[in-house]
Amino acid sequence: MKKRVLLGMSGGVDSSVSAILLKKEGYEVIGATIKMWKPKGCENIASIEDAQKVAKQIGIEHIIIESEELFTEKVINNFINCYEIGKTPNPCIECNKYIKFGIFLEKANELNCDYIATGHYAKVEFSEKFNQIVLKKAISESKDQSYFLYGISKDALPRIIFPLEKIESKEDVRKIAEENNLCVAKKSDSQEVCFIPDNDYGKFLEENLDELPNKGKIILKDGTILGEHKGLIYYTIGQRKGLGVAYKEPLYVLELDRKNNQVIVGIEKELYTREVYVSELNFLINIDLSLPIEVYAKVRYRARPAKAKIEVLDNNSAKIVFDEPQRAITPGQSVVFYLDEVVLGGGKI
Repeated sequence: MKKRVLLGMSGGVDSSVSAILLKKEGYEVIGATIKMWKPKGCENIASIEDAQKVAKQIGIEHIIIESEELFTEKVINNFINCYEIGKTPNPCIECNKYIKFGIFLEKANELNCDYIATGHYAKVEFSEKFNQIVLKKAISESKDQSYFLYGISKDALPRIIFPLEKIESKEDVRKIAEENNLCVAKKSDSQEVCFIPDNDYGKFLEENLDELPNKGKIILKDGTILGEHKGLIYYTIGQRKGLGVAYKEPLYVLELDRKNNQVIVGIEKELYTREVYVSELNFLINIDLSLPIEVYAKVRYRARPAKAKIEVLDNNSAKIVFDEPQRAITPGQSVVFYLDEVVLGGGKI
């Protein structure tokens, strides 16, 4: 009997090619698109329609999973709340944790599926070193998305397939799509947060906050007042453009002081720090956490992995000390820990 796979289909080329690869490997594939939000009363119709077209084209079943309430609570509301308290969230990490590898797995169980799959660039395989199924980086370093996946449950790992794990480039994916005459072969990649299609964070927050942000002071660390900010939601750590203040050297946002409603700025070298504390830890490997652990860690998706030590503390938190100072470590973002190519876990800054 064929193994059944519930495949997340976004209507994009990655998940569409994943369906083809799974089918060629002999799986019974059920495509599923998650209905996640209703911007201005309109659902993500285009994505659903494209996924349905691809499913029909390659001859697999397609279903729609309703998830507006949970997506609103865990992803959209969390996004808004983080900005309200001066943090910069990563909604893709929350979506993967609660939606794509949360309710999706529940639906797979309901449909008696053996596995779930998505079009992420990552790898899941058995590790003799750790004697368990582990999450690893994809072959393509530039496309690797393991950073966004650290928050999923380690219990889910044996049930996950990433069909694109051996793909080396996006060009290879598009080539497979074109060879199979997929209707989405030339569809462009989405570069935005899915519920903010125009990528205007400020406008989205203005429309969804209970109160508009108050203006305040832009200051140096010594208290020198340089000018006025528009509201804390419009700024993030490391930001240089749009400050609207003059100084003898280029200035960057160092801190958002919510208590005093101030944006603290400074020169670039002040952006660097070696120590960071993280909370909401999630580990994907069974490992002794009583002693400091040497890892490579990333403070944001596009950051280069850097050598560091983790000291796990109480209340599911940890202190991370990097060998070399890291630039613009930002509250609300995640630090993800790697042991070579394997994802150990991560936590929120």
